[in-house]
Amino acid sequence: MSNKSVCFNAANALSVERGSALLHKKKKSDSVPTNVQNEVVRQFIQQNQKGQTRVFVAGGSRAGHNPIFEEQAFELGKIIGQKKFRLNFGLSSKGIMGAVAKGVLQSWSQLKNPFSTPIHAVTTKEYLALYQSDDVIDKVSEIIVAHTLEERKQQLLRADFVIFAPGGVGTLDELVYDCVAMQDGFLDFKPFVLFNVDGFFHHLLEYLKEIQTKGFSDSVPFIVVDDSFEAGVAFDMLAEYYTPKMKEIKSKKHAPEIIEHLVYLLPHMIHLRRLHPSKTTYDILKQWEDIHKNGLPDEKQQLKTDIETAYLNKEIERMYERLAKAGRDTALISDKLHELKKRYNKEKFI
Repeated sequence: MSNKSVCFNAANALSVERGSALLHKKKKSDSVPTNVQNEVVRQFIQQNQKGQTRVFVAGGSRAGHNPIFEEQAFELGKIIGQKKFRLNFGLSSKGIMGAVAKGVLQSWSQLKNPFSTPIHAVTTKEYLALYQSDDVIDKVSEIIVAHTLEERKQQLLRADFVIFAPGGVGTLDELVYDCVAMQDGFLDFKPFVLFNVDGFFHHLLEYLKEIQTKGFSDSVPFIVVDDSFEAGVAFDMLAEYYTPKMKEIKSKKHAPEIIEHLVYLLPHMIHLRRLHPSKTTYDILKQWEDIHKNGLPDEKQQLKTDIETAYLNKEIERMYERLAKAGRDTALISDKLHELKKRYNKEKFI
């Protein structure tokens, strides 16, 4: 097993070797000089601020009852690895997070000259103490150990963009924290992607629309994708469309507008990528740009119509899915109401 490091990212930082040291952290860490500790953390932060695109994936440590969640999480990880992105995550070898990490590791193992650090994990001392060595954790190149959950979240948010996959209250906490931090200006604007497998975030999206409609929040321009293929196209759009646009503008306050336009373009891009698998997102964007600059009026109008049609088709598709889920919710509530009435009548006549 190769040597890897675990770092406490704070004034009293720690650096210990991976492997057997994972099970003897306290004893080993006492001998590490403070200047060495801080240097390890400083280098990690510098490395994490440049070079490869960094993707923070938040998701469940459980797999859920429907196998599609774990299957799609694994495919998502494979796509992240194929694009040579670095994965930042909360360190788990199980559930959705474990599936994502396994997918990343599989893709990186197939690259001819893979980078040595495909995965960075950020956890706390308390959680680290629970982890045992396994095939995934042993391959995590570097672990930052934060003193608090707050510090853990801040470290994870050094990534270039954030993906929320299916998960429990921990994932929901991460999403709410990130939205509040960004809304209140404590976090630079970052693209947020909802990995909406099997309509998992249906109720959350409805709730977000409700609080916006009621005037309690501004709109959060989530990029919603329904499977790993769509996520891959969204990654390409972020790299080929969002990043160049961000370099062009003078003020970052316009970043949400760029994301909103990306969300509008994404359905047509997904449609064309499925229709023409040999074409890249870059190729299609160049075609669109050429039409905008040099196309005939009819060509420009056709492109505008195609983009609008694809967007509306996607929204209609999702609306039907929401109606179906609302119908199931209504049936569930009706059954519960029936059971409560039966219980009430039974108690009433005892």
